[in-house]
Amino acid sequence: MIEVGECVEFAAEGDKVAFWSTGCGAHAKRVCVRADRTVSMPIGMSPEVATALLVQGLTAHYLATSTFPIASDHVAVVHAAAGGVGLLLTQIVKIRGGVVLGTASSPEKRSEIIRNGADRAANYEEFVESVKTLTDGVGANVVHDGVGAATFDASLTALQPRGLMVLYGSTSGPVAPFDLLRLYSSGSLFVTHPTLTHYIATRTELLRRWQDLLDWVESGDVKVQIGGTYQVPDAPEAHRALESSSTVGKLVLLPNGN
Repeated sequence: MIEVGECVEFAAEGDKVAFWSTGCGAHAKRVCVRADRTVSMPIGMSPEVATALLVQGLTAHYLATSTFPIASDHVAVVHAAAGGVGLLLTQIVKIRGGVVLGTASSPEKRSEIIRNGADRAANYEEFVESVKTLTDGVGANVVHDGVGAATFDASLTALQPRGLMVLYGSTSGPVAPFDLLRLYSSGSLFVTHPTLTHYIATRTELLRRWQDLLDWVESGDVKVQIGGTYQVPDAPEAHRALESSSTVGKLVLLPNGN
């Protein structure tokens, strides 16, 4: 931090912090942010790791601990499990005793999913069959879906009766309107579309989730994977890499000179 407001009591100039914001600034070297949206970086944690852990880590945390609190033997499908959120979510589900089936588009990504603790990995064409095999035909307790339109219908099919469909993103496009009677006919299913804003509504909640993540990183239970770093002028290249669906983990933009 290079400057703090007069009423800020929990941070000082020179402190290393990470911040979460719904506004602009991700491509800037300097930005003005709300103090209550910042979190302290532990001594020794690199800015790259803090960047990779913050938003994706907080998202994975609320998905596995609040939207559907994973408990022992719960079966979770994690779509795009080799991505920034997916790798962290897989690890947190395993910390809580759950069983993970992760999806990815390539054999290399599926191998990465297994290396990060998933019990099984599948492509998008076969994951429903894999879930049914894994659960002896019952289906998953929860599907964590950040893909959207391309996976939504099959994800509903992969759920067990009274299972929860968690649609937290739409990288393939928004889900089209559908008949709610389908939830009834498919086994009294639930659907939710959560967002991080409502799960860190207070600073207390933000800090609690952040501290959990720091504890897990320190213990080695969660490993942060950075799939690539780019200088800010190379941001278009980073976006093209994301759009290609070829990346693993989190991509990080670095200020010029770093």
